[in-house]
Amino acid sequence: MSESVREDGDHLEDHRADAVIDRVLSRAGTAVAEGGTLATDYDGDQFDREERAALRRVANLSTELEDITEVEYRQLRLERVVLVGQWSHGTAEDAEISMRELAALAETAGSEVLDGVLQRRPHPDPATYIGKGKAHEVRDIVAAVGADTVIVNDDLAPSQRRALEDVVKVKVIDRTALILDIFAQHAKSKEGKAQVELAQLEYLLPRLRGWGESMSRQAGGQVGGAGAGMGSRGPGETKIELDRRRIHTRMAQLRREIKAMEPARAVRREKRLGLPNVAIVGYTNAGKSSILNRITGAGVLVENALFATLDPTVRRSQTPDGREFTVSDTVGFVRDLPHQLVAAFASTLEEVAHADLMLHVVDASHPDPEGQIRAVREVLADVPGAAEVAEVLVLNKADIADPETLMRLRGRRETTIEVSALTGEGIEELLELIGRELPRPSVAVDLVVPYTRGDLVSEVHRHGEVIDQAHVPEGTHLTALVDPGLAARLEDAAVPSDAL
Repeated sequence: MSESVREDGDHLEDHRADAVIDRVLSRAGTAVAEGGTLATDYDGDQFDREERAALRRVANLSTELEDITEVEYRQLRLERVVLVGQWSHGTAEDAEISMRELAALAETAGSEVLDGVLQRRPHPDPATYIGKGKAHEVRDIVAAVGADTVIVNDDLAPSQRRALEDVVKVKVIDRTALILDIFAQHAKSKEGKAQVELAQLEYLLPRLRGWGESMSRQAGGQVGGAGAGMGSRGPGETKIELDRRRIHTRMAQLRREIKAMEPARAVRREKRLGLPNVAIVGYTNAGKSSILNRITGAGVLVENALFATLDPTVRRSQTPDGREFTVSDTVGFVRDLPHQLVAAFASTLEEVAHADLMLHVVDASHPDPEGQIRAVREVLADVPGAAEVAEVLVLNKADIADPETLMRLRGRRETTIEVSALTGEGIEELLELIGRELPRPSVAVDLVVPYTRGDLVSEVHRHGEVIDQAHVPEGTHLTALVDPGLAARLEDAAVPSDAL
């Protein structure tokens, strides 16, 4: 190949990359989807969203004391970031989708996206990830736009991050660190905060930076009451070794705390026994919380942002024929979800394995819904028992989806239904589908329940299917279909046949 042809090819690849970045940045402020957050009457008052917006970092504020008023002194300056992506396979459209998602993640974390670099190469550079020449180009862009952070759309090795920081002269974070930061901002429950902290420590452990033997610590005397004395004197632990030991200790403590929370979750699950459970899963920002609000009126937070809600929510609802069931909302998924988060949120994801039906919510208006479906299933493959749960693909945002995309998704082998959580289109049909797909009570009972146990009769009406009911002097004569647990309690309380 001649040198001129090679240069033309490189120029073409650079032009394609620049075009992708231009399209990503042209959507600045709306990288998640076109337009802002849209809410319905089913979403409630949304106080959480107002509280979260009130705590946003404020742009154009300096940290110099003379520039800050007495009211504003605690507000932080908005981070200004430059995106760096690498395109090794697939099409330019795939690269654009991935970069738009990175921009959306950055905006969700509270950053302002200023510029970006997209590189086409067969594999990452082992030293600086993007190579020395491109690293210097990023350094010049950072200086020109006044950025203070570079976000890389991939997982960086600790050595790559350090080498890239040495060149660009600002903070460098990778995709995993960005997602962990969003989770740390949005976790509210005690269990959620513990899970996020555990994931952050697992990420931090191999990335600690030490400063050699000059930071060693003498371990003489009683070492703060630790009991080490003679035989322990000498150079002692280096600072990085001490930090690693403390992190290991804290991680062990967090694992014990999370494990101690499992019985409470099991007790809550036991209280719901007898009620069929529906688990809502899906890609982040696909509309899971909006679907939950439509079905149950839960009023959980709805926001046009990635990972807006993390803590699982369980609410009750009814099928059109009157049967009660519970609906569990789970954490959203994303491409290349950090394995630290998958491991830390294992107890939360177990809700899916205990469900009777899985509603897999898909953003039908997304450019690559099939890619989102694959990403969700890759995570669920690591959850024991999730593969056995019956699945329904809920094609949300059908009101703005491309008709060809909807037709393509309808042709999948799974059961599909088209809905719009915003307009309410298809929600009644979804409830009817849930009623058909949920398991029906399997144990037939024909007995008399004494009038003193009206609670059992009420439970049969809520959780079972009453075939016939009559009132006799001894009590309520029921012929019904119920689950095995309720059947056993009815048999224990029933009037003996010889007393009738």
